[in-house]
Amino acid sequence: MIKQLSKSILGVIFMLLFSVSAKAEQTASVTSPDKQLNVEIRIADKIYYSVKSGNELLLENCYLQLNLENEILGQNPQLKGTKKKAVSEEKKAVVPFKSSVTKNQYNSLLLNFKGDYAVEFRVFDDGMAYRFITKKKGEIAVLDEAFSIQFPGDYDVSLSQAKSFKTSYEEQYSHLKTKDFNEADKKTTLPVLINTNKQNCKILISEAELFDYPCMFLRGIADNGMTGVFPKCPLEFGEDGDRSQKILKEANYIAKTSGSRNFPWRYFVITHKDGQLLENQMTFKLSEPTVLKETSWIKPGQVSWEWWNDASPYGPDVNFVAGYNLDTYKYYIDFASKYGISYIIMDEGWAMSTRDPFTPNPKVDVHELIRYGKTKN
Repeated sequence: MIKQLSKSILGVIFMLLFSVSAKAEQTASVTSPDKQLNVEIRIADKIYYSVKSGNELLLENCYLQLNLENEILGQNPQLKGTKKKAVSEEKKAVVPFKSSVTKNQYNSLLLNFKGDYAVEFRVFDDGMAYRFITKKKGEIAVLDEAFSIQFPGDYDVSLSQAKSFKTSYEEQYSHLKTKDFNEADKKTTLPVLINTNKQNCKILISEAELFDYPCMFLRGIADNGMTGVFPKCPLEFGEDGDRSQKILKEANYIAKTSGSRNFPWRYFVITHKDGQLLENQMTFKLSEPTVLKETSWIKPGQVSWEWWNDASPYGPDVNFVAGYNLDTYKYYIDFASKYGISYIIMDEGWAMSTRDPFTPNPKVDVHELIRYGKTKN
C-alpha cells in the first residue's frame, strides 16, 4: 500500500511538473493581410519569434529583450494577455518622397506582460516589425537591448561595415555569406540586405522611430546569426578636428528616457522582387504623423550644391575667381535658375570658420545673395 501511495504521489508530482512546464511556454502567431507572411511567437525563458514566407522558413528562434537598470524585459516573461487588430488606412505625406498617399495595411498582435511592458508585432504584406512599449513611472536607464536573429540557411548578405560607432555612413558595401560575418568582423550600419536564395526572397533589416534613443548597429554571431549593438551615452567630450568631437567618458547605459513610451521599431522588409525594395515605405508606415500643425511653409525641391566640387566651378563662363565668395554663389544661383532648380545649398562658405558659425565670411554677403536669388526666382 505504501508503494502504491508513493507511486500515486510521484504521479501527481509528475503531472504538476508537466502542467507547470506546459504553462511556462506559450505560443501566438500573426499573419499578413494576404496570408503569405507568418510570424510565430514562442514565450518561454525569452520572447522568441520565427518568420515564414509561405512554407519557407526565413528566420528562426530570434529573440528580443530590453535590459533596464534593475530588470530585463523579456527575460522569463509572464504573459498577461494578447490583443489582435487589423488596420487598413491611408497615410498622407507632408513631403511626398515616393508617393503622396501610402496604403498602410497590417495585422498586429499586442502582447502584454507583467512588469508594465508590452511587445507589439505588426505584419504587412511586405514585411514585419516589432517594438517594446513600457508604462513605467519616472525616468528609466536602458543598459542594452537584445536584437538577436538566427538564419536557417547560409544566406548572402550586403552590408556596410564601420570601424567604430563614429561613422559618416559612407563605407563601401561588402558582400558576404551570413556564416562568414562573425564576431571578429566589424559592426555594420543599417540597412542590411539579405538574399535568402529561397523563392528569390530578400530581407531588408532597418529601424524607425528613433526618438531619444541611439541607432542600432549589427554584428555577426556564431551559429549563423546577428545581434544588435549600441553606442553608450556620451558624458564628456574633447576636441577632435573642426567638425567632430572625441568622446572622453561614457555612461554604462545606451539611453536615459521616459519610463512610459514606445521604443523604436525593428523591422524587416520581405520581398520577392528587387523593385519592391525601392518601393517599400516601411519607415513611413511605422512612423508617427508629424506634430507640426502648419506645414504649408515646407516646399521641397532640387538643389545646386557647391560642396560637390569644393565651390570651384570652371569653364568658359567662369570669368571670376572661383571659391567661397559672392561671385561663385551668384554663379550657382544663375545655374539653378537656368535649369529650373529651386534651391542652392550654402554648405560651409557662409562662415569665416567651420569652428565659428556666428562670424560671417566677409567675402560672402548672405543678404545680397537672398536679394539676388529672388530676382532669379
